[in-house]
Amino acid sequence: MKFSRAIDWLNAQVGRFVIWLIFAATAISAINAIVRKVFDTSSNAYLEAQWYLYAWSFLAAAGFTLLHREHVRIDVLNSRLPKRVQVWIDIVGFALFLTPLCLVVLWLSFPVVVQMYETGEMSGNPGGLIRWPVWLALPVGFLLLMLQGWSELIKRIAFLRGEGPDPMGRLTDKSAEAELMEALRRQNEAGDAGAAGAASQR
Repeated sequence: MKFSRAIDWLNAQVGRFVIWLIFAATAISAINAIVRKVFDTSSNAYLEAQWYLYAWSFLAAAGFTLLHREHVRIDVLNSRLPKRVQVWIDIVGFALFLTPLCLVVLWLSFPVVVQMYETGEMSGNPGGLIRWPVWLALPVGFLLLMLQGWSELIKRIAFLRGEGPDPMGRLTDKSAEAELMEALRRQNEAGDAGAAGAASQR
């Protein structure tokens, strides 16, 4: 469980950092648009930097997304099954599907990253960027995803042995959508309270 908590902490930190990559990609997109409109010039480097950052944010956050159970799941039958059966399905999925998939991607992608680093391969587009930094996101992202899969596997085994909490229970951290809705609700309540106070003073 200590190993599981360490992985959870790692992916939580990565998730908090990844949001800044989205901000950076948005800022570069805005700067590129301004430069193109004002100075009638642009560069493929701006465009490639945007999808480099998007690739990193998408892949690096895969483990964070699994930690918060935000991956798309089609629970037509699974949600109707007993809790222990659901946990066993997750165990089989993490052990026999997720882990081998991640290992295959790591096995195939890491040599490509090393080769690109050694050769200094550049983009084929004029003014493009060097390639290995964006390819590095592939093994890093799948390594974080595999580690989080192991963490979830540990949690489910501990639950079956009666040594851990329900891994399928309600998460303590709210999703971004839930936090946004709660913030809007508080804002509306504050606005209503202010309007009511102003009306009472009249």
